[in-house]
Amino acid sequence: MIYLKNPFLKSERQLTFPVKNGDGDFTSVSEKTEENLAFVKEKLDCCSDVLYRRLEIGSEKAALVFCDGLCNSVLLNEGIIKPLTEIKAPLFTKRSIYETVTEKTYSGSDFKSGENLNDIFPFLFSGCAILFADGMNCFLAFSVQGFEKRGFEEPHTEVQEKGTMEGFVETLTDNIALLRRKLKTPFLKTEEIIIGSTSNTRVAVCYLSDRADKKTVESIKNKLKEIKIDSVLSSDYLAPYLDSGFLSLFSAVGRTERPDTLCSKLGEGRVGIIADGSPFAVFLPFLFTENFQASDDYCHRPFYSFFIRCLRLLCFFLSAMLPGIYVAVCVYHQEVLSQALLVEIAVQENVTPFSITAEALTVHIMYEIVREAGLRMPKAVGHAVSIVGALVIGEAAVSAGIIAAPMVIIVALTAIGSFVVSPVYESVSVLRLVFIIIGGMSGFFGIMLFFGACVINICALNSENVPFSATLITANIGSFRDVLFRLGWKKLGRRVLKIDRLEK
Repeated sequence: MIYLKNPFLKSERQLTFPVKNGDGDFTSVSEKTEENLAFVKEKLDCCSDVLYRRLEIGSEKAALVFCDGLCNSVLLNEGIIKPLTEIKAPLFTKRSIYETVTEKTYSGSDFKSGENLNDIFPFLFSGCAILFADGMNCFLAFSVQGFEKRGFEEPHTEVQEKGTMEGFVETLTDNIALLRRKLKTPFLKTEEIIIGSTSNTRVAVCYLSDRADKKTVESIKNKLKEIKIDSVLSSDYLAPYLDSGFLSLFSAVGRTERPDTLCSKLGEGRVGIIADGSPFAVFLPFLFTENFQASDDYCHRPFYSFFIRCLRLLCFFLSAMLPGIYVAVCVYHQEVLSQALLVEIAVQENVTPFSITAEALTVHIMYEIVREAGLRMPKAVGHAVSIVGALVIGEAAVSAGIIAAPMVIIVALTAIGSFVVSPVYESVSVLRLVFIIIGGMSGFFGIMLFFGACVINICALNSENVPFSATLITANIGSFRDVLFRLGWKKLGRRVLKIDRLEK
């Protein structure tokens, strides 16, 4: 007799039972297998990937329901079907059937039971095999998952020079395992919630019970439970429901693709949310200054980390305000330029048919079009789009006198600066156009007024009672140890900075 041990060890590591939602109608499981199958077949009409396997357990009729492509055939046949068909003793009561089935199957420890027929569908489409048997008024869901999935790869959106090269994948269980590998502590808690009336997506709330504030954890879980949405196909679907709700171009919800980044946030008392099927995690509370920080800042020496963070902050201001300042100088404030530079700009701008404001808006919109085309096109032709855009819009437009050469330089500096601060690219791309319009209408005065409005807007945001600008305005001196300038690890690791200390 061959005892297949290793396949079931793999199954135990990949146990992915869904959590009951608790919503919907309640339909009791019948003690007759045929009645249960009739209910399932009615609900799953025209589902060719759902398979049914009839068998006998002793003298009782039974049936297995499973989804083709989501189950491991070896685990299903050798771990469940074969042991059940070998049972010869007669069974008369529900208790004896239940105990015999759970003891005889090799996957006896990897199962869950339920009495509501509507609860089988999340189990079924998560890769579980559903067992019905005569005389047993409950179903058994066995974990026999075996679907294909992507392996761990280097994150594509958060490229780092130093640090780990692991990124989250689309499987929730694997993502939680990545956190467990880095945080080997019993205080790491993961609570699952089902969200989405159609998708029934499993969402995990992760936190360290000895660090995270209990009120913050409960507030986030309540917000997630109250979400009424049809499908959750990405963790970003949840961000609007967790955000501050205040009208702003900036988001008070953090986003990461790196397990080490999320672990560091959990260590500060944050709460992470991971959705099944998404390689990105979101976390709260989130601070404005974290847009200018990266994981490998903590692998460099403090003076270099300070230099890089200052550089990112400078690029943020340049990418958002430089085009607007250039337009304001050319239209209203020519006195701030030297005579030689002013003459050169005037000569270039006089040969163009458009006003400086219209020219700046047109060029930046054309740049966004080229960027979007290069991003959405297949990789084989994406570089060609960038080359054509640079040649046609840049060289040919300047030679034809449609666009001034200084404007091309401004666009290039702005584009490069926006790539440096990619976490706030969406906000910067809109702010840039607004600053251009205001700079062309009212010069430096309008720019400074709008800049002040942006600062007030940032200060008005809060994330779970923690101000979005907490590290800039807080009276807690300890919070400044890792904003722009970072202390060395000998001092930085002396005590834990908890995010709830920055509350209002």
